[in-house]
Amino acid sequence: MDPVRNPYAPGAGQRPPELAGRGRELDVFDVVLERIARGRPERSLMLTGLRGVGKTVLLNTLRSEAINHLWGSGKIEARPDQSLRRPIAAALHMAVRELAPRHRAPDRIDTFLGVLKAFAQRSAPAGRAGAAPKLRDRWQPGIDVPAATGRADSGDIEIDLVELLSDAAAVASDVGTGIAVFIDEMQDVGAEDVSALCAACHELSQLGAPLIVVGAGLPHLPAVLSAAKSYSERLFRYQRIDRLDRIAADRALCAPAEREEVEYEPKALDLLYEKSGGYPYFVQAYGKATWDHAPRSPITDADVRVAAPEAEAELAVGFFGSRFERATPAEREYMRAMATLSLVEGDAGGRDDMDAAVPTAEIARALGRKPASLSPARDALIKKGLIYSGERGTVAFTVPHFGRYLRTQPA
Repeated sequence: MDPVRNPYAPGAGQRPPELAGRGRELDVFDVVLERIARGRPERSLMLTGLRGVGKTVLLNTLRSEAINHLWGSGKIEARPDQSLRRPIAAALHMAVRELAPRHRAPDRIDTFLGVLKAFAQRSAPAGRAGAAPKLRDRWQPGIDVPAATGRADSGDIEIDLVELLSDAAAVASDVGTGIAVFIDEMQDVGAEDVSALCAACHELSQLGAPLIVVGAGLPHLPAVLSAAKSYSERLFRYQRIDRLDRIAADRALCAPAEREEVEYEPKALDLLYEKSGGYPYFVQAYGKATWDHAPRSPITDADVRVAAPEAEAELAVGFFGSRFERATPAEREYMRAMATLSLVEGDAGGRDDMDAAVPTAEIARALGRKPASLSPARDALIKKGLIYSGERGTVAFTVPHFGRYLRTQPA
């Protein structure tokens, strides 16, 4: 097998050669775009799921669909402790620039850019009264028009974001299209900014404005939004992005191979699904290693067995190990206890360890500690994106197979 022709692509946010098993999500988004184009009301979208299920890939694909429909689009990746003002201003700047050549009134574009500039310039933290903003906090958007006054510049992020998105939607409406803002890692948006974003989406939905937000985040993203605004449960359309079923996983492997005139034996596909669990990132990782080790077509289960240790070693370093290294000793102790208990919980519930949520009280009992004393470790792990709390009093790993990985590591 020629490694140069290897079609598989295990990468962060890298689109696989065959985007299998996501047809329903693409169809839903096409309906949203068409309904908004016809003046029908629609909700913004939120994609949720564990690490490695392809949320970023799907987000990028949806953005491509929006561009194909001649929408303006911009994308940002949220980061903890970073204000939403500057990145969302940059995303809207990009979206409106895509629409500007089709707008018949350049003055309208300039007016919006003035509002955008005013909004962005409020991004610097106030600090002490009269303190000048630090150089790294100043945004230079390359907008030649002067900043507007009295619009999206109050300093209240909720008021300003509602006004900014409403004005952006008006620009899109002028050219008979829409704007889509894509936000990756949305669970990392700060509480104040999440509240403002929900308020803005609420206002836009009431106005029927042609602007939507498409967010992607970990499974607890709905809880983050609900904590910000109680009506967020009805404000967004939530889509859970999960592992691939057997048919989709086989297609993700076989379709690219067939284009290279390579086939798999059924037993090889059986073993690959068992190893990968249907998680798209793992499907690509095992597929790539198997291709490189297989001497010829058709690929057999023996080829998979030979290649599996290499795939697992690469995952152990790049996918699991890099995350484990970010944790402090206290946090690692907490996760090891989780790993042991998640296997028990998974077996009892008829599921495997990658899906099992663990009660925090059980972790404290296993470690011989009071639950309150473990709160700092738990909160730090949540902030680092290693675990999440989907339900009150429970935690689970954000990374599939992470519990299994931890149980193989020496204490």
